Amino acid sequence: MDPTSSLLMLRRSTRCSAYAAMLGICIGISASTASTNSTTSDQALLPWQQIEAQGKNQDVYFYAWGGDPQINAYLQWAAKQVDDKYDINLVHVKLSDTSEAVSRVLAEKSANNNDQGSVDLVWINGANFATMSENSLLLKQWANKLPNFSLTDPDNNPTVNYDFGVPTDGMEAPWGQASLTFYYDSLSVNTPPTTLDELSTWTAQNPGRFSYPKPPDFLGMSFLKYALVMLHEQHNAETGQNTKTQLNLPATEQNTALVLDPLWAFLDDFHPTLWRDGEQLLQTGAQMRRLVDDTELSLAFTFSAPEVPAAVQRFDLPKSIRSYAMSDGSLSNTHFVAIPYNTSHPQAAQLVANFLMSPEAQAHKQTPAVWGDKTVLVQSTLSPEQQALFDSKQTHPSALPFDSITRTVSEPHPSWVDAIMQGWQMRYGVSP
Repeated sequence: MDPTSSLLMLRRSTRCSAYAAMLGICIGISASTASTNSTTSDQALLPWQQIEAQGKNQDVYFYAWGGDPQINAYLQWAAKQVDDKYDINLVHVKLSDTSEAVSRVLAEKSANNNDQGSVDLVWINGANFATMSENSLLLKQWANKLPNFSLTDPDNNPTVNYDFGVPTDGMEAPWGQASLTFYYDSLSVNTPPTTLDELSTWTAQNPGRFSYPKPPDFLGMSFLKYALVMLHEQHNAETGQNTKTQLNLPATEQNTALVLDPLWAFLDDFHPTLWRDGEQLLQTGAQMRRLVDDTELSLAFTFSAPEVPAAVQRFDLPKSIRSYAMSDGSLSNTHFVAIPYNTSHPQAAQLVANFLMSPEAQAHKQTPAVWGDKTVLVQSTLSPEQQALFDSKQTHPSALPFDSITRTVSEPHPSWVDAIMQGWQMRYGVSP
């Protein structure tokens, strides 16, 4: 067994047996267990030179989604870089869902493990960040002190200071930006729909050629949020009312019907035009991609644009696939890395987060053949030499064309995820 596997097994052997009950821990955490370990907090405030000195030659267990081969390969590259720079052993702990890492930190907190946590760094945003923030599970006021944070122009760039409308308070370091991206088979579709209205018309004219994964799947939820935002923009334009502002506020008993009823009305008409008459929705984005490859679907979508050309190169999708962005708006968000309050290696985790935000790492990540993830750095903050790292290169024919996203729309408040999921299950939740 290699040393990395041995370390990971040792950690697992000492974890609290309460892990299986972690979902019930979110409510009622006492003030005593909610306190952040003072030693870790003090370490987070050390001058950067001391953090560099103390963070070298450490392990960093990075809990991150492991479902994309390109992303996994990028993290292997990043691991090699931080090993060369700092002798840091960066271990990618692959997750199927970020909530697994949230649950692990919650379980450790319930066991009063406040300074020897198994999670050193976590890829996070949205509802998972809100949960960790509300339960005091994250190290505070460190990300805004990283040397490379200034390259995001934080004073003029609110996307790095807010996560789904929730202030980050220095608990997250921005890592990249992603948007909902659609793709189609150009052999069966001449002109794909570019707005929600056009999509509804297209599915009516091409029944069974489109579908979406049912919630709680991340991609399915993203599609529902996109539809919800567009429906309220249409409603506001027609009536002059500003119901869309409710999406930036927490979901409550008073506003839930007002916000979600237009979505249910849309889906009532939309579902019968989908694959298998909408009676059997998809389970995952991978299943959606397979159905496109099998020519059962002609149109699909992803939140990881480089997934499309990568799938074509792996022969999981045909060469005739083309990617595009909706013209009425692309649901977009900034994703971050965060450090749990009880990390075992706080200084090393900060070194890794700072490197991931460096021009070198951001430019490599933005390269379409590597990942294609949009940088969080603002070009005006970079030197000419740093800007040159981002010079665009020729892209794959199936990749999303550069600068094709003409309008982005923000994610609703994270509380709307549960509201949508509960309402959807009550109305459309059926066994596959």
